[in-house]
Formats: sequence, structure tokens, C-alpha cells
Amino acid sequence: MHLAEAPQGISTIHFLVRVIFGFGARNSLALELSTFNCSRPLVVSDHGVANAGLLDIVSPLLPVKFDCFLDSAVNPSESSAVKGANHYRQGQHDAIIGIGGGAAMDLAKAIAILVNNPAPLWNYSNRNQAPKNYRDIPPLWLMPTTAGTGSEVGRSAVIVFDNGIKAGIRCPDIVQAAICDPELCISLPAYMTAATGLDAISHAVESFCSPAINPPADAIAADALLRLLRYLPAAFIDGSNRSARWHCLMGSMQAALAFQKGLGSVHALAHSLGVLGFHHGSLNAILLPHVLRRNRESIGHKWDQLSEIFNQASDFEHWTEFNRQRQNIAKMSTQDPASCLDSLNLMLKLPQRLSALGVEKICLPDVAAAAMRDQAHRSNPKSMTREEYLQLLEQAF
Repeated sequence: MHLAEAPQGISTIHFLVRVIFGFGARNSLALELSTFNCSRPLVVSDHGVANAGLLDIVSPLLPVKFDCFLDSAVNPSESSAVKGANHYRQGQHDAIIGIGGGAAMDLAKAIAILVNNPAPLWNYSNRNQAPKNYRDIPPLWLMPTTAGTGSEVGRSAVIVFDNGIKAGIRCPDIVQAAICDPELCISLPAYMTAATGLDAISHAVESFCSPAINPPADAIAADALLRLLRYLPAAFIDGSNRSARWHCLMGSMQAALAFQKGLGSVHALAHSLGVLGFHHGSLNAILLPHVLRRNRESIGHKWDQLSEIFNQASDFEHWTEFNRQRQNIAKMSTQDPASCLDSLNLMLKLPQRLSALGVEKICLPDVAAAAMRDQAHRSNPKSMTREEYLQLLEQAF
């Protein structure tokens, strides 16, 4: 067998966040808080999570004197982080618990940074030419209620700053633990299950294709992708399927561990569109097939490896409710990865076009220009130009 040449370059590999994973993992929260002598935690979440009854599930595990901050939008903002930090200080809180999807968890990280560090939050962004160091972060735990962003183990908090830029704050070491209980995902509606699942799939695909040298991350990304392809449809069909929820949450967490390699043009574009208020996972679902086709010649043998992963998942043994679509499902094993993703989006009833989300064509040139400045642009396998970004947006429109 031919042996491949050793890759050139130096890798830095970090897996930092402690993870407590499994059904009932939420019950560890009380012990976690008592270990740090926390008696007045601030829960950072959103009204959707509260209305779904998820805070009612968690609240019996909290001290009597907890409080909630629910000012989290689809794309968390710098202004909300400032309000949250003020709320924390005024309530004399001693810990933060982020409960929700990526928006709530990223907002919780941003609030934690601002509690003892002066605004503006932009000072700490990785897009700032000279990002400041932060200090004295209060104890922070994150509890995901979606299987999508993986923010609970991600190295950044992605925020829409007051200057209109959506970007990250590098904060890989501020989370005491990620408490991942699939029970908290069971009530997630089918559309959000699909959209957040495609967000996780985009993390797995983009990190796997990133040119950075990190074989452990590649292996984790590949396993995450196969797991998500096999179990996301079952979670979409029946949200109470505990096995599917477990595997989707695990796949989401794995994909986020892997994206320390860097992401790519899907996220460069999605971040730039996200400033306009569109849901991140829905954007990724639409953009991923188009970007993958554009990157094909630049990812080399990884295209074939992706094809093999899709082929392994093509039996779709958990897609029992899709048997009536067997003709479409059978095609998945013979299509290229990008076309497989097109089919997957269609089967999960996700929007196929940016225009279906309400994106206006007039904004596309500005989005293309903004994507060139996004951090994820730098780690795309293919060196992209503004014109190519505009072409991608027009194709996806």
C-alpha cells in the first residue's frame, strides 16, 4: 500500500472543556454549584426555552435565590451582553448558567466576560486588531437544549457587536463544565431539530475539510458526521426518540470539538447574513452544498472520504417514516456529497433558497464583502474572492 507523505507544519491541539453527558446529566448541576459555593446563580436563557418548560425542569436543581435573564435573540448582541452583566452585578450573583441553543450559551459567555471586565465587548473580539485580555470570570456552566451549535464546548462566543459585525470572542477556558442532557432536547420542534442539526453537520463537514493539520479533529468530525446523518432524521420524525436525541447531541458536541481546526466559507457567509437577523442553522443548510461544490478541487481525497461517509449512512436504518420516499433515499448512496446534502435538506423540509428566508438580493454584494473579513474565511480550503462569494450567494438565492 502506498504510504502518504508526512504533512508539513505544526499543529496545536486543544480539547479543554469538561463534559458531563447523558440522560440525567442535568442532576449534576446542584453538586457543581455547591463545589464552587454558588448560592445566587444567574440563568441566561430565552423566552422560547422558558415557554417550552425547560427552565421548570432545571430550576429544582438550583438554589432558592437564582434569577433569570431571558434577553437572548436569534443572534445574541453586544447590547444584550451589557444588560446581562449589569443584571448580574445588580443581583449580586455568583455564577452563570447558560441554558438554550447557541445564542443563549454564547450570550452567557459574553456576559461572563463583561461582569468584571470593562465594556465595550468589541475590545475582546478576535476581529479587533489588538484584542484585550479578560480576567476574573465568574463560574460558568452551559446546558444545551439543541443539537446544533456545540457552543458548550466551542472556543468562542459569537456575538453581533454594536458596530454591526458578527464575530467571535476567543474564550476557550471559561466554562467550568458542559452539562449535556439529551432530555432537554426532546421538546425541540421538528423544524428547529432539522435546522440546528444541519448547523452541526456544517461544523463537521467544514472542520473535516479545513486544511489545518489535526488528525484527531478529523476523526472526531468524521464520526460526528456519520452519527448525525444516521440519527437526525429519526429525531426530526419523532422528537421523543431518546436514542436519536442522544446521538444528535453527541454528534453536535463532537463537531464543535473538531472545529478548533477552523471552519470555512459557509460560516463566513452565514455570519455576514446573520447580522441581518436570519437563523444561523437555516443559513448553513442552504449554503453548505454550494460551498462544498466550490471547494471540491481544493479538498482532494477528502471529497472521496466524505462520499464514503455518506455511503455508510445511506442505509438510513433509522428513517423508518421515510420508507415511502425510498426512491429518493436510495439515490443518496450514488450522489456526490453536495447533492446528498441537497436531498437531505429537502427531506427535512428546510428552505432551499436564501430568498425563502427573506434575504433580499440587494444586500448580497455587501454580504460578500463582509465574508472576506470574517475569521472563518481564512480557513476555507479554497482561497475565495469577493466575486466568488457573490456568485455563491446568487446561486443560493
